[in-house]
Amino acid sequence: MSNMSNIDKNINKMMYGGDEIGALVFDLGSQSFRIGAAQEDCPKAEIPSFVGVLNDGTSDTSALEPGAKAGNRINGNTKYFTDVTSLRVPRKDKEIINCMKDGMVEDWDLFEKIMDYSYSKCLYTEAQYHPILFSDSPLTTKSKREKLVEIMFEKYHVPALYLCRNAVLAAFSCGRPTAIVVDSGAVHTSAIPVHDGYVLPSAMVKCPLGGNFISSQCKQFLAESNIEVTPHYMIAKKTPVKEKEKPIWTKKRTLPEVTDSWYNYMCQSVIQDFKQSVLQISETPYDEKIVSTLPTSHYEFPNGYNQEFGNERFKIPEQLFDPSPNMGGSMLSISHIVVTSAGMCDVDVRPTLYNNIVITGGNSLIQGFPERLNRDLTARVHANMRLKMISPNGSAERRFGAWIGGSIIASTGAFQQMWYSRHQYNEGGKSQIHTKFA
Repeated sequence: MSNMSNIDKNINKMMYGGDEIGALVFDLGSQSFRIGAAQEDCPKAEIPSFVGVLNDGTSDTSALEPGAKAGNRINGNTKYFTDVTSLRVPRKDKEIINCMKDGMVEDWDLFEKIMDYSYSKCLYTEAQYHPILFSDSPLTTKSKREKLVEIMFEKYHVPALYLCRNAVLAAFSCGRPTAIVVDSGAVHTSAIPVHDGYVLPSAMVKCPLGGNFISSQCKQFLAESNIEVTPHYMIAKKTPVKEKEKPIWTKKRTLPEVTDSWYNYMCQSVIQDFKQSVLQISETPYDEKIVSTLPTSHYEFPNGYNQEFGNERFKIPEQLFDPSPNMGGSMLSISHIVVTSAGMCDVDVRPTLYNNIVITGGNSLIQGFPERLNRDLTARVHANMRLKMISPNGSAERRFGAWIGGSIIASTGAFQQMWYSRHQYNEGGKSQIHTKFA
């Protein structure tokens, strides 16, 4: 106890006495965690929010393939596998579980496994020496925020902590304290107005059309087209074939009997690659005659099957901007949620919001996303209202927008006084964060 007290004193002296301590930034997402040090341009590592869980009654790790051992955590008879390499090693009875749900931490035990791995294998440091900034969703409940603060102070003994809404961070990454942030991620797409660095919660609008929805549409299309999705791990050898010919491939001989969750996870990675490589959003509402004149996109699946994709690659993501054909008019398009969100804000703020529309999120990387949104908003918004889309061209800047904003904020000298310190936590407890962080 005295040793921890000395650490607290030394860190407080460094934080508030002028010496600089490098803060760490964690951006929590439904598909991955982005982690790294403040002042950096991009995260040091991106770790899947999925964890492999294996209950086999043993503690022998000798059978693991090279690279898997580093991500392994043993808890009694349960083994945990984190990060890409160890997750993708086929093992009997290994289940794949996502610790996140709807952008919030759902399984705190698995969250701790990812944090343990982040500190020991990615950051190579101890938690007690670095203040930490966490991004969180505007939809995160108070109880989950309190739980996060409690874990970081009680288990990891961080010297200080700061929680910030990911929409605010994404706006700051583009140098905008006031903006409307269009965040299209895995689970949903949301329009979140930010005014002077604060989220306006009453004007947030979201729809459940995100990356997972597009992936499910891709999966459905491939199934209807009788295109088999074969994960890479099953293939020992494949023979080149002509376009649309039946693939010729050999299955690996020694494969364990894997669980459905792990097999689906590996199939999903193939569909994800197909989505990122092939799909494109047309500049105007989908018209089969127009898109049929546009260039096709060639794609080869892991088993060797290959094909040119034309109309389909425009038709699938079109549902983000025109969901009515398949949704019965029950879903709002992306341009609709932006206009709805801005319309719920004060009339004096709307011009500034429309002049600062920040696009972020991995799903927004589908080719043509910003251009189509700009076109649809121009048609919906009054002609006197000036529109300006802020969408970084680089994929890293758009995918990691919230993390980059956190890196900028956490590196400013004046910001050190805004942390929620261990001393404040010991005095006021976890419930005080709601007054400390908006």
